[in-house]
Amino acid sequence: MTSVTRGDAAPGAYEPSAGCPPPHPHPRTPSILLPPGSCDSHCHIFGPGDVFPYAPDRTFTPVDVPRQQVAQLHRFLGFSRAVIVQSSCNGTDHSVLLDALAAGDGDLRGVALIDEQTPAAEIARLHDAGVRGLRLNFLPHLRQPPDRQEVATVLGKVADRGWHAEIHVAGRGVVEHGDLIRGIAAPVVIDHLGRVDLAEGLDGPSVRALKALLDTGKVWVKVSGADRVSKTGPPYADAVALGALLVRYAPDRVLWGTDFPHPNIVGDAPDDGLLTDLLGELAPTHDLLERLLVSNPAAFFDF
Repeated sequence: MTSVTRGDAAPGAYEPSAGCPPPHPHPRTPSILLPPGSCDSHCHIFGPGDVFPYAPDRTFTPVDVPRQQVAQLHRFLGFSRAVIVQSSCNGTDHSVLLDALAAGDGDLRGVALIDEQTPAAEIARLHDAGVRGLRLNFLPHLRQPPDRQEVATVLGKVADRGWHAEIHVAGRGVVEHGDLIRGIAAPVVIDHLGRVDLAEGLDGPSVRALKALLDTGKVWVKVSGADRVSKTGPPYADAVALGALLVRYAPDRVLWGTDFPHPNIVGDAPDDGLLTDLLGELAPTHDLLERLLVSNPAAFFDF
């Protein structure tokens, strides 16, 4: 693997924001052998910006990481399926997502960003292309968090499509938005271990709230983003402990993704080979690994 440049963008066309470093230049070859049909349930595609311009009102500018490079990483790590999550830097223009899905030969699914103005025809186009969910960002650095009326409106637009709601919170977000999440009729998945504050401990209020949401039977969680959650750094033992706890707690409602190429982070991008090897600790039996990477995403994302 090699580091990313800005593709064919003209020099000075844009500058990546602080917190958007290029991917790790030399990820290690994973020692774990992934089961056939393994799915990276959370990744992003950025640009190239001269082909798929970023939204004028974006809150960050990423380094270009086009679909070809994301596909290269997946082959290197051993994934044959993936879910591409529309990034807030692209707004509601899904051109880059649709381009990737069209090239995916049925092995890709998408998660969209829609708003109260998104027309039914656009939702139909997205669904036909392979989109199966919408993301709700509650992180102020990405957008003004949606209120209950906006959440109800956008979910109503896709109610007949069977899409899931992907919830992006951090800190005590799973506590603060717990009632809203319970009130969503659609299936729900919470991103990146809820990005809980591990200073609370594995029995703190946020982890208890996350487990209570899993107890509803309609909430899933992505046990990814160890590098975002960890307070100890690589190999992220504290975050892996939380992820393993959740895999044991709700083995049929857990998913995992690389989060490649890791936008909006502190410091350098993590080693994706290391993150992949952590799957052996998150799901230490063949059955758990098969559920986490194959059967759970196949069911949840309608592969």
